[in-house]
Amino acid sequence: MQRLFLFAAVSALLVGLAGLFLTRPKSVDQAILHGVSSDLTRGEIVFYAAGCASCHSAPDAVGEEKLTLAGGRRFETNFGTFIAPNISSDPAAGIGSWSTLELANALIHGTGPKGQHYYPAFPYTTYANMTAEDIVSLHAFLGTLPAVATESKAHEVVFPFSVRRGLGGWKLLFMAPGWVVEGDLTDQQIRGRYLVEALGHCAECHTPRNGLGGLKRDIWLTGAPNPNGKGRIPGLTSDQLDWSEADIAEYLKSGFTPDYDSAGGEMVEVIENTSQLTDDDRLAIAAYLKVVPGQSTELLSE
Repeated sequence: MQRLFLFAAVSALLVGLAGLFLTRPKSVDQAILHGVSSDLTRGEIVFYAAGCASCHSAPDAVGEEKLTLAGGRRFETNFGTFIAPNISSDPAAGIGSWSTLELANALIHGTGPKGQHYYPAFPYTTYANMTAEDIVSLHAFLGTLPAVATESKAHEVVFPFSVRRGLGGWKLLFMAPGWVVEGDLTDQQIRGRYLVEALGHCAECHTPRNGLGGLKRDIWLTGAPNPNGKGRIPGLTSDQLDWSEADIAEYLKSGFTPDYDSAGGEMVEVIENTSQLTDDDRLAIAAYLKVVPGQSTELLSE
């Protein structure tokens, strides 16, 4: 009996240690950043493509104010209310003291500079596919934006979701770097895939989630309930969006639909970002969306 108890205790200890190891915050191999030069023009494009200002500017910011990334916007979910932090160039209240590696850790692994897990309200599950060149350039561009001394507010999350270590298990289940749409894609479609699946994180709104908040990659971009409880976010797959590629590109530039309607709701801010991209990039997004299939197709990976 004593041996059985000892065996159970040792087994529990080993399982616990294995769990701690598997759920530890991860870091990027710094070697991937060696020799990578920053490009401010590229960094600005990444900034708009990734929609940084849409979450991290003040709630009522307009125009140039959207470059003041003091945070404060509230995002209500079934798991609590998440409040966007200050990511301005302020070295104390913002991320001005972060190294490029620390930004890479946040974007690719959802790991903070103190080794803490970030909540996936920050869409690192899709930013994980960003290139080193884009991360380095984004880091440089963010450093040119105004510093704001506004302190970030704590998220309003209750137990058990307040235990950040548990996010390591969530990441094991639902972080799946790599592309969803695969196959014999053109260079234009590959660029569009990068803009949609990585930088633009379109799936965060347009793809259904399971009960734990993980994206259902097998029904990619097929539409999802609006997190605010009002209506449904439409699907973007080729069997749902019947606009031409030119129509899609124009919508991403001006906000006007083929029926001369205009974008509303959160898409207004999305288009403020996509309007800053090049015509080629908007056409690349359109080309990609035209090959995003509906359910049950060989182009969707498990």
